[in-house]
Amino acid sequence: MIPLTLQAAQKVSGLLTNANALQQAVSNLASSCGVDVPPITSSQVVLSSASADIADMNLQLIYPRICIYSTALKNSQIEKFRSFSGSVTITSEVFASGNLASDTDQWIHFYVEGMTEILRQNIGDWGNGMFFSGMYDVQLQPPKAGGFGYVESAKVVCSIDVSRS
Repeated sequence: MIPLTLQAAQKVSGLLTNANALQQAVSNLASSCGVDVPPITSSQVVLSSASADIADMNLQLIYPRICIYSTALKNSQIEKFRSFSGSVTITSEVFASGNLASDTDQWIHFYVEGMTEILRQNIGDWGNGMFFSGMYDVQLQPPKAGGFGYVESAKVVCSIDVSRS
């Protein structure tokens, strides 16, 4: 059986990549604002905890990209007779890069909004004993040198409640 920490990260990845949901959300948002934002395809959503510096050395990881991974697992035993009753914390790092800091500074907001829109649309039962309350936290980072000139990132952190026998 796949470890719970990987299953939860795969669930989030699946929400973003199923029918190119993230790409559609970002495209719709950008076109409604009259802004040109580089597309983010399903192949650019990866299960990886690699930092931007390490991922830049991997030719398969390009910009924009989202790296999804588990950062915490807590068995709080809310349901006393379950083997696991607690939460898994999932972090999704969103990266944008361009030759102008002003571009990356704008694009990152569209990627984050597209991702959080998908999360908001999927509140509730995710199957396999996983439930999403809808709560998430976004932490935006300022642009820095790297990538195609400048890289900007954001972390979207959410907690998945889990109940397993």
